[in-house]
Amino acid sequence: MKARFLGIAELAEAPSVAVVVDVMRAFTVAAWAFAQGAEKIVLAESLDEALSLKARHPDWVTLKDGPPAPGFDTVNSPALLRSVDLGGRTVVQKTTAGTVGALAVKEASLVLCAGFVVAEATARLLRTRECESVTFVITGDDGRAEEDLACAQYIARRSTETGTDATDFLRRATESRAAAELAKGVRQGAHPDDVALCLELDRFPFAMVATVEDSLMVLRPHAVPPPPDEAST
Repeated sequence: MKARFLGIAELAEAPSVAVVVDVMRAFTVAAWAFAQGAEKIVLAESLDEALSLKARHPDWVTLKDGPPAPGFDTVNSPALLRSVDLGGRTVVQKTTAGTVGALAVKEASLVLCAGFVVAEATARLLRTRECESVTFVITGDDGRAEEDLACAQYIARRSTETGTDATDFLRRATESRAAAELAKGVRQGAHPDDVALCLELDRFPFAMVATVEDSLMVLRPHAVPPPPDEAST
């Protein structure tokens, strides 16, 4: 598998297969939303679109980066979301980097959204699809976010070398600027447990696939059972 690692601004054209990585915190939050029972996540292009969707669908749950704001039900924090019952609900998510990255590659034939919490399931899906070329979109810090790059490189390696160890990749993410800012409370709308939750390897057994549905970019969980030889080990 040929892997490319690009920032959002470096995407000159839609790739065939894209893995959009946002470890801290968009796609860790998305995974937790599904774990809490959400049916789907609509990736909004703007705060105004998120509020418009909420106005049309009052039962939908809206979340955003930063501090709480009128019209939004919660914020982009996995720790704060883990106590919310989202059974059967639709979530509308708008973040600074993650949702922007996914929307930038919406024309790709396969779009996966990922973080460490779904790393193995994401790698397994890439193996199952036998993808020859994959573009990993590094969403944070204009494509330079160390935690996103480390996660992307781990998934890429794991896609072809199933014995790849995560230790060094997780260490890089732990030492990243984003992790430091979250730990110090620099970022608003955060919880002290967010960093640990974002670095919890393979917490969930599903990958997350984004497709265009009725003009909206919609993210859904995708179960990826291990092959028989892996399941028996």
